[in-house]
Amino acid sequence: MSNHKDLQKLSAAGLLISLGIIYGDIGTSPLYVFKAIIGTEHSSLSQQISQTLVLGGVSLIFWTLTLQTTLKYVVITLRADNKGEGGIFSLFSLVRRKAKWLIIPAVVGGCALLADGIITPPITISSAIEGLTVYYPNLPTVQIVIAIIAGLFIIQQFGTSLVGKAFGPIMFLWFTMMGVLGIGYIIQMPWILKAINPYYAYQLLTSNYNAFIILGAVFLCTTGAEALYSDLGHCGRDNIRISWIYVKVCLILNYMGQAVWLLQREGKVVDLAMNNPFYKIMPEWFLIFGIGIATVAAIIASQALISGSFTLIAEAVRLNLWPKVKINYPSEQKGQLYVPSVNWLLCAGCIGVVLLFQHSARMEAAYGLSITVAMLMTTILVSKFLQRKKAPTYIIASFLVVYLLIEGTFLLGNLVKFVHGGWFTLTIGLVLFLVMWTWHTARKIKNRYVKFIEVDDYFNIIKEMSEDESVPKYASQLVYLTSANFNSEIESKIIYSILQKQPKRADVYWLVHVDVVDEPYKREYEVDFLVPGKLIRIDFKLGFRVEQQINLLFRKVVEELVKNGEVDITSRYKSLNKHKIVGDFRFVVIEKVLSRSHNLSFYEKFIMFIYTQLKKVSLSEERNFGLDLSFVTVEKVPLMLTSPDSVELHRV
Repeated sequence: MSNHKDLQKLSAAGLLISLGIIYGDIGTSPLYVFKAIIGTEHSSLSQQISQTLVLGGVSLIFWTLTLQTTLKYVVITLRADNKGEGGIFSLFSLVRRKAKWLIIPAVVGGCALLADGIITPPITISSAIEGLTVYYPNLPTVQIVIAIIAGLFIIQQFGTSLVGKAFGPIMFLWFTMMGVLGIGYIIQMPWILKAINPYYAYQLLTSNYNAFIILGAVFLCTTGAEALYSDLGHCGRDNIRISWIYVKVCLILNYMGQAVWLLQREGKVVDLAMNNPFYKIMPEWFLIFGIGIATVAAIIASQALISGSFTLIAEAVRLNLWPKVKINYPSEQKGQLYVPSVNWLLCAGCIGVVLLFQHSARMEAAYGLSITVAMLMTTILVSKFLQRKKAPTYIIASFLVVYLLIEGTFLLGNLVKFVHGGWFTLTIGLVLFLVMWTWHTARKIKNRYVKFIEVDDYFNIIKEMSEDESVPKYASQLVYLTSANFNSEIESKIIYSILQKQPKRADVYWLVHVDVVDEPYKREYEVDFLVPGKLIRIDFKLGFRVEQQINLLFRKVVEELVKNGEVDITSRYKSLNKHKIVGDFRFVVIEKVLSRSHNLSFYEKFIMFIYTQLKKVSLSEERNFGLDLSFVTVEKVPLMLTSPDSVELHRV
């Protein structure tokens, strides 16, 4: 824990690590942005190189990076840290008390980010490998890209902290290389610096009938901004802000260098499939090294995105927005996790993208649409955060107006991409949205039918049954997981299970309740002795980033209670008691099954149908809570019962 906090402070190590983790996506965009601006494989878009196009392109890139990445994310959004953690779900946890509908932008944004994770590795790795076609025109790039992607996903299960240590220095080398290459060309045409003037951006957008298509291409230079906020917890705000200055300078220098190379070919139509300006500004002798560094940088960019997807899903599971899935912790490093199901889904998706689009130029057409949606959702949530922080109304209003306008324009520019492949990421995003929305809504429907009763009405009868030797003993210590938020309540199903389903006599009954709180790493518990020595309730308050190992946590609490002499767990069987042998523990998990659904509307029936299918592939409650399966009894109870007075019968 300490080393994690140290990395959040401003330090050379923190700066280096943030270079390695955060800027992969945004840092590899020079590989394809200018190529996308000047024209793509669609012949209607291949444009003659003109001064207006190139200077306007650089100007648009500069102002997009300044307004979108620097101002919105680095300056404003990084303030919205949830006890040091960032990302769309951390932001949602900060503001969800404000309004119920905020769940919608949070879920839409989360799905858009995951969908984007399927297209980022293919486009960055393809762009890097395609540089080799200069040497080997017939190189099977598709096969090489698939092999790299497959390898990348296979190593995830071993944890990436080992590789992670090398990421920082390699990315430092990458950014420095880009800056130096850019300067080499800027010296040849220093007046390129005037492109910083926003007039050139305005001139390009007003004079070119392809303005929206160009905007869609320019947007690719800021696609990694969301990842920058998501990784706040790994590096800390100060490290991100300081390292971004260096990264931005190197990026701008490289874009300007590419612009000079293009201006030297003014008036010509350049075949960009063969001539990527990114590689063209490298000296001949350096090209092979440049491609090597670019490939490693592309792999690092993909790695950062994959890790981000794992964190996103783990948070969604804890916030009850995603089916319970297996989450592994391959290394001791905080925040290092591996979600096998998501890993292989992403792997299949990435390979699918490579096979479907084949070339990076075609992927550019599909890229950026879903990420614009994610950015719009972040804008909505950040405005709510500013409201919570009591920022002046005019600041919140101008923030909303400016960014809804900028991102709305980019969205329109990116909508052109729908037909060229944008449909692919949007379809994936929709499927993910359906899963999250179903899981969230089904839980609300189920909770509607859970009946809570006053627990103190049953104190006496539970106490009497515990001492009634005519009832066979079920377990020494009997533990139930309860969803009742208040100590005074209990589900009627639990009382039914103890007293009626098969009367369960025990020496001590335990009720365990888990509450997921808005602080990421909170770990607290409360104990309430409802009937001293007979009925005890434990409430766990766990952050949305904490692993819910109830088995472990419960044992720890019981050990502390025994140590303090607050509870006695020695077996009550005479032969075992005299030897001070600990009694047995048994967990009972009550699973609510939807048997009759005629009270539900068509929409609710549809939601419950999908929910039932998802439940089949998700982890069971007992596995999700990390319970030892040899001590668990699962009892199925119907969620809804038809009341007998609605049935008419005639006796003859």
